[in-house]
Amino acid sequence: MTAAREIISTSNEPAKRLFGAARAPSSQTPASWGAYSKGCLAGAERLPETGPTWQAMRLSRNRNYGHPDLISFVKRLSAKAAQQPGWAGLYVGDMSQPRGGPMLTGHASHQIGLDADIWMLPPTRLDLTPQERENISSISMQRSNGAYVNSSWTPQHMEVIKAAASDPAVARIFVFAGAKVQMCNDATGDRSWLRKVRPWYGHHYHFHVRLNCPAGMAGCSDQDPIPAGDGCADAQQWVNDILNPPPPQPRDPNAPAPQPRRELTLADLPQQCAAVLQSQ
Repeated sequence: MTAAREIISTSNEPAKRLFGAARAPSSQTPASWGAYSKGCLAGAERLPETGPTWQAMRLSRNRNYGHPDLISFVKRLSAKAAQQPGWAGLYVGDMSQPRGGPMLTGHASHQIGLDADIWMLPPTRLDLTPQERENISSISMQRSNGAYVNSSWTPQHMEVIKAAASDPAVARIFVFAGAKVQMCNDATGDRSWLRKVRPWYGHHYHFHVRLNCPAGMAGCSDQDPIPAGDGCADAQQWVNDILNPPPPQPRDPNAPAPQPRRELTLADLPQQCAAVLQSQ
């Protein structure tokens, strides 16, 4: 039995502690193993803390890593964002840990190096110190619990999200329902990019970009395909439910009580993840 396989058979420690303790990427060929919420990342690339059109935020979290495809995408998108009035580029939030995997806090996804959170705060300067990046906060775009955008929302926010959704590498973008409805109302011409923009809870301080699995990477699991259409009716239904919540469904008294979600262990992840942890 290899050392990596022995870890799988003997460790019951939550995987988030094992991956959260890794401070540097593995010395392996870049590969995304598993699914967005159950996997790991080999040979990760680090997004430089500062570039010509971006800054990585919350550096103390050590989550500015990703598959090389993600690093390339962030650089592309930040250059397009910098073309928008009032935007110097992008403030980039959480991506992945150095070896991916479950995180100690926060996200259930972001495990295979193909997810990135982009702040809604338009950068006016790209010379923030590490301490400033810890203290500054993004800004919320929502009002009425996410049914509508607020006065901080601008046409430039839509253009940045449109640029992200128009990138062939992107699988989905998650944003609060009110923003999707606003973009559905404002978009003209080719509206095909709207299909990738999906309403989801929260996501009003940032939008979440998810890339497709890299071409030819059999060990990476894409999500199911997005439903046909632009998704605007679905987003409107989310808004309707926010404004007029449906009555709660009565609970079956004979149904078993819901059980808390079990922590993922290394054995729950693809077998390649043990080697990712073992790699020097």
